[in-house]
Amino acid sequence: MSSPDDAELAVGADAFTQDGSGLEVAVVGAGAVGATAAYDLAREGADVTVYDRGSVASGASGRAAGICYDAFADGLDAEIAGDAIERFRALSGDDTFAFVECPYVWLAREDDLERADAIREQVRRMQEHGIVALELEGDALADRFPALRTDDVAVAGIAGAAGYADPAEYTACLAAAATGAGATLETETPVEVRADPSRVIRPDGGVHEVDAVLVAAGARTGGLLADAGLELAVKPYRVQALLADGDLAEPMCYDASGDFYLRPHAGGILAGDGTEEREADPDGYDREADPEFRADLRERVSHRVPAIDLGGENAITRSWAGLCTSTPDRDPLVGAVRDGVYVATGFQGHGFMRAPAIGQRLAAEILGGDGIDAFDPTRFDGDEAFEIAEGMSTEPN
Repeated sequence: MSSPDDAELAVGADAFTQDGSGLEVAVVGAGAVGATAAYDLAREGADVTVYDRGSVASGASGRAAGICYDAFADGLDAEIAGDAIERFRALSGDDTFAFVECPYVWLAREDDLERADAIREQVRRMQEHGIVALELEGDALADRFPALRTDDVAVAGIAGAAGYADPAEYTACLAAAATGAGATLETETPVEVRADPSRVIRPDGGVHEVDAVLVAAGARTGGLLADAGLELAVKPYRVQALLADGDLAEPMCYDASGDFYLRPHAGGILAGDGTEEREADPDGYDREADPEFRADLRERVSHRVPAIDLGGENAITRSWAGLCTSTPDRDPLVGAVRDGVYVATGFQGHGFMRAPAIGQRLAAEILGGDGIDAFDPTRFDGDEAFEIAEGMSTEPN
């Protein structure tokens, strides 16, 4: 992948004005959020070093689904998602990464009245917030998307401001753009984080004192901050996905009753969920998908998209497991957790789709701007007991 220069990516409202001169920042985590924040900080003139224990996008970002939409009933969530969609569009291109426009559909079956009512209410609230969202019953959905089986569908919502991208490509692009803007990238470099003063400790014991540390290390974020004496109310949990042969042009779909999502993919279709509602070990979780998950999801996908024959195990070309992070209120932890220490975690599986906007807002906060009050990580003490809840849901937070 070619490295985009600043002129290719600095478009419209994304252009900063060098407010970061003289500021030294360490970003821990070369995933989508960390790479985006590093790019925006470096463009602003900050001296940025990005550390990662592995390679770029080697954690959650490299295992994400890449589905992007603004279909959130909450006004703030919708605003952030809408900004992210616009930035995906602005940053994508032939020499960067592909953002493919594609409608997003979420639906409930006729025997699932609770979720059907929830979808109707979600669409109504989205429309109140200015989100382009429509409500359709089964017959109308079939006319719009003939690839979907709809004879058992009670209601569906459709969001037009949606699409998909390859998370690893996006992250590599933004990491390359960050280095092109002057950032230093140190992969295969596990570090420790400390506060008062803000610093990272390299594997050789060397200490890198900085003005600010941003920890955006996915499921390891909580542990890194705990070692620095800063507790976060966050738990990692395991999810699963697969790639399979098939031909699907549109839509992206979340079957709320069937509890799975799917989207078109260059190699066929990508589908998943497989959420385990228990805490996972970031260093010891099983990265391979369970055989039972593959067999069960084959049936659900084939039911919803009959033209895709997943009757045999050979139809699945790849399957895997990754980690998401959960919080007590299912909203992320984004912003300052201590003077000079910032965090981005707890995205409930929605981190990649928000990365362009969250990274931009984090960079602005580190440079002295306002944070996102509703996502303030200090709203919790860090020792709260809570149950893990999956991110893709029709239930309100």
